[in-house]
Amino acid sequence: MEKESNSFFDKVYEVANQIPYGKVTSYGAIAKYLGAVRSARIVGYAMNCSHNKHIPAHRVVNRKGLLTGKHHFAGTNLMQQLLENEGIEIVDNQIQNFETVFWDPSNEL
Repeated sequence: MEKESNSFFDKVYEVANQIPYGKVTSYGAIAKYLGAVRSARIVGYAMNCSHNKHIPAHRVVNRKGLLTGKHHFAGTNLMQQLLENEGIEIVDNQIQNFETVFWDPSNEL
């Protein structure tokens, strides 16, 4: 079972590495793209384990554009700072103009 999880995580990381600069996607969009529609939470676990792997985990948010994974980043506002450095506007942990900056791997890959 462990080996299977690792390969799923690797697939998640492959998709996350394709998210363009200045764009975000959701845990659910990655899960859907990978054919595991009900696995958004597992995608979240993969993002939590991605530190030190050079994965742009800050670009993966919940389906409403909320920075739900921000507590997994070092520093209080690192996730928000990384996104703002890419030109994404955030107010109260919510990405503004979410539809405009949303990247759907199903439409792109």
